[in-house]
Amino acid sequence: MYDNNWGSGQWGPVGAPWVGHEWWFAHWPIVAAILAPIILLFIVWSLLWKSLALWHSARRGSYWWFIILLLVNTLGILEIIYLFGVAKLKFGELFSKHTHLK
Repeated sequence: MYDNNWGSGQWGPVGAPWVGHEWWFAHWPIVAAILAPIILLFIVWSLLWKSLALWHSARRGSYWWFIILLLVNTLGILEIIYLFGVAKLKFGELFSKHTHLK
């Protein structure tokens, strides 16, 4: 099932199309072209929610939440929980400049 010939440059299941690192080097432009927009989308998504959560937590005086949100990266999950669960904001209030109350 596994090729134990370490000198051949192949490892893993014999006959698999991705055996060894040769596949990644041969197809890296295709993989990069597929993954780059997905990674960019995740970055924009995360920055949007992180900036909203940090701004609202600072305005509300929730400094512990500010530190936690600044240090922990969860692709926006913790930020969404803070905004809608802890701060109890509505979607329309996310971009408003009203004064926050604790």
